[in-house]
Amino acid sequence: MANSPLQTNLPEAEPDISVNRLIFIGVITRLVTDTAVQFFFPFLPVIAEGLRTSTVTAGRLVSLRSAMGLLSPAFGYQATLRGYRTVMRFGLLLAAVGYLIVGLSNSVWLTAIGMVLGGLGTFSFIPILQAYLSAKLPFHRRARGLGMLEYSWALAGIVGLYLVGLLIDATNWRVPLFVLSGLLLVAFVGYARLPATNQTTKPIASQSRFTWRSIVAFFDLGANGRSAYAVLLVISLNMMAAMNVFISYGTWLDREYGLGAAQLGTAALILGIADLGGSVLMSLIGDKFGLRRSVVVGTLATGIGYALLPAFNQGVVLAVVGLVIARFGFEYTVVALIALVSEQAPAHRGKMMTLAAAAALLGSSTAGLFGPWVYDHYQVMGLSLISATIMAFCLVLLRLFVRERGD
Repeated sequence: MANSPLQTNLPEAEPDISVNRLIFIGVITRLVTDTAVQFFFPFLPVIAEGLRTSTVTAGRLVSLRSAMGLLSPAFGYQATLRGYRTVMRFGLLLAAVGYLIVGLSNSVWLTAIGMVLGGLGTFSFIPILQAYLSAKLPFHRRARGLGMLEYSWALAGIVGLYLVGLLIDATNWRVPLFVLSGLLLVAFVGYARLPATNQTTKPIASQSRFTWRSIVAFFDLGANGRSAYAVLLVISLNMMAAMNVFISYGTWLDREYGLGAAQLGTAALILGIADLGGSVLMSLIGDKFGLRRSVVVGTLATGIGYALLPAFNQGVVLAVVGLVIARFGFEYTVVALIALVSEQAPAHRGKMMTLAAAAALLGSSTAGLFGPWVYDHYQVMGLSLISATIMAFCLVLLRLFVRERGD
């Protein structure tokens, strides 16, 4: 007999595992998914050449993939009904199929299909994994635990993209996608062994149907709703400012300094080290320093980093140094925001984390549409002015509307 929506949230009779082990598993899996996400940033000109299209068109394909994150709240809804583990596995399977299609494609249209599936899978998996782990972590360890999970983003640059650059240099741009797809399939199988996690709230039968009332209820984030939605807006703007710069840095370093695939992989490794520094610092001091204060400081530092990019564009070494400053501040801010958002609406954590993912991907997909165009027409100065201005507006939002945590 098939399970009803009410039955799908019942605890399963299976042994639990330690939080540290879950963090380790999450970091390893995120290393694969984050490498797939970042793959298109430094190697955008290489991929565009392989698809016989322009970097602007390739950037729009990346934007299309990011736009799929807008559907992640629907996956969060399903996670509430069916459990985090089921939805995480489905996301891993979709991502594996999507990146396989991209690797096999010979046209922009087929690539677009693969990017849609890859985006749906990747950007549904990541926030559900964060919610899954958040349910296991007490608040006083939230920044440390989620910060450790975000080490994967940095490791993707340090290890993943560096190896991808070497692999592209030895073969072609398609081979790394085949490898990533295979690893995602392995994770899909392996995640079946993870224990189920009890959700904070359980759905009632009427919530299993999509109605106008259920849609309105989904976007109700409780008494701290104003702060929660302000944080979501900050997340979206933060990602918009970041992707405006980082989706074009491969094109920038290629055009102005002649870096090839292996050298771009090395640049990605250096930026990955900056990411790791930001993640580690936040995971070590965030709980004591305060999550809201950490976001404010990180936002200010990142904005300064973006503003200084034109001054550092005086040679490849200085250009990379400027990117390192911006990336360090950006990653510190991202980890702080993830921890901050996890406690804005504790009774709706699954929804909140997927709404945060959707907000972030709305920002990054918007930047994917205009970032390459801005660089083509206004070079680094244009990227710098736009991103620094956005971060200044984020500071205003944080000062006026955001609270440390929900009641």
